[in-house]
Amino acid sequence: MVAAASWAQRLKAGLARTREALAGGLAALVGRRPIDEALFEELESALIVADCGVDAARELIARLRARARKEGLEDAAALRAALRDCIAELLAPLERPLALPAARPCVIMVAGVNGSGKTTSIGKLAKWLQGRGLRVLLAAGDTFRAAAREQLAAWGEKNGVPVIGQHGGDPGAVVFDAIGAARARGMDVVIADTAGRLPTQLHLMEEIRKVKRVAAKALEGAPHEILLVLDAGTGQNALAQVKAFDEALGLTGLILTKLDGTAKGGVVCAIARARGAAAPLPLLFVGVGEGVDDLRPFRAREFAEALVD
Repeated sequence: MVAAASWAQRLKAGLARTREALAGGLAALVGRRPIDEALFEELESALIVADCGVDAARELIARLRARARKEGLEDAAALRAALRDCIAELLAPLERPLALPAARPCVIMVAGVNGSGKTTSIGKLAKWLQGRGLRVLLAAGDTFRAAAREQLAAWGEKNGVPVIGQHGGDPGAVVFDAIGAARARGMDVVIADTAGRLPTQLHLMEEIRKVKRVAAKALEGAPHEILLVLDAGTGQNALAQVKAFDEALGLTGLILTKLDGTAKGGVVCAIARARGAAAPLPLLFVGVGEGVDDLRPFRAREFAEALVD
């Protein structure tokens, strides 16, 4: 296992660009400016630049303003700490552990647009599950792209995980066969890859619905988790992806990838409001690099601390 401090450092490094975007507003806290409405407006603009989105930025500033008034905050350090706390509170509902059902195998279906880091995330997720003593099988449901099958096979070889796939053919059939193989071999988890697709490709969105239906026929209750992989570099476009895939599949969680210093992680704040405050879509994992251990469960407090140091 990688030390927690090491992970915290990597997460902080991955969110460097976000902190730079916030720097303009936070820099005002360094001086001896009064905590007034002009300062809150600067902070709101900085949050929007950091990809938090207009709605989330306004909510954060409203919380911060109320907290400053209630607690009588006057100095820069106290306001900075309060902003960190407000972000952690906003993100807290996104925090949910990946809880697998007692029935085996558990089927995890993974979707995403092309280039989101879907297949790589599956390989890392398989490794994470193995670290918890679970036997994992991968289904190469991206039957359109030979490179995707080869990439998944490479991850399977690296992790010592069996991969069920075929050249071409129907992705639903691959998932059906994989679930059958997992049941026969006594596996704990099946992770099903699917072809990358844009939400606007209606025929492909219908196809992925079919994959979900086939999984349910292969095993009652499957898929138990339907995860969408998002590239942090897509910014606010991530919200459109969440909406489209959620409507098509009924998502149960998200994986946010490529927080490697080039993306703005503030989009997590926007994601916290994607479904509204009543039923936020959990962010199960975040990824900060290409290493096999660079995918970890999302923790609201550590993320907020990496955003605002």
